[in-house]
Amino acid sequence: MAHLYIDEELGDVGVGASVSLGNAEARHAVTVSRLKVGETIAIGNGAGLIVSGPIVTAEHTELTIEVADVQQSPRRTPAVFLAQALAKADRDELAVQVATELGVDGVIPWSAARSISRWQGAKVAKGRDRWAAIVREASKQSLRSWIPDVLDLVTTKQLATFASTTRMLVLEPTATETLAELEVDDRDILLVVGPEGGVADHELDLLTAAGASTIRLGSEVLRTSTAGPAALAALNVKLGRWS
Repeated sequence: MAHLYIDEELGDVGVGASVSLGNAEARHAVTVSRLKVGETIAIGNGAGLIVSGPIVTAEHTELTIEVADVQQSPRRTPAVFLAQALAKADRDELAVQVATELGVDGVIPWSAARSISRWQGAKVAKGRDRWAAIVREASKQSLRSWIPDVLDLVTTKQLATFASTTRMLVLEPTATETLAELEVDDRDILLVVGPEGGVADHELDLLTAAGASTIRLGSEVLRTSTAGPAALAALNVKLGRWS
């Protein structure tokens, strides 16, 4: 299956039913991807449901398929979230995009002490909407049945509260424990990645006091754009998501 399109309003349908895309999704399929009648595509609702089948109508304003297959996937457990510090030069956006392609279940924008990029005023909603658009498009590209959640922007103090409900792992080059040594269990995992200058000492103190653990990937120090996806890839193996 080479193409997945999203319709958040897609409900329960059965084999043989007709499902249509309209507006921007149909226009993209026909004019950009140049899909034609007879080709098979998938349409999902971003919440576990994907239907697929051959195209029977392909117009700029509407594309319709005849459903040949229906798949409903539950959310994966334990879930893995990424708290990504805001970073300059779109490096935070790159991290979010790749993490989505690698299967992250949700992302949290974090205004860290050393974040050069700042969301303030109208930028808060604009930034979150931008991340939501990134995870939506990356989910389509990677044929994901679930679109990751994009939570609201948090401060370090607000981020620390997640340590009571998740297994919070702060990626820190000076940590003694490596991700390879980590023993996983059934708790949801929250990976925390700092900005270009790293996580400040007072932030590490606050997060660890709340129950977070520090962990490192290896001897190399990765960019803020690559640390989260690299850790997520390693966790995919540990959790049996990749085999």
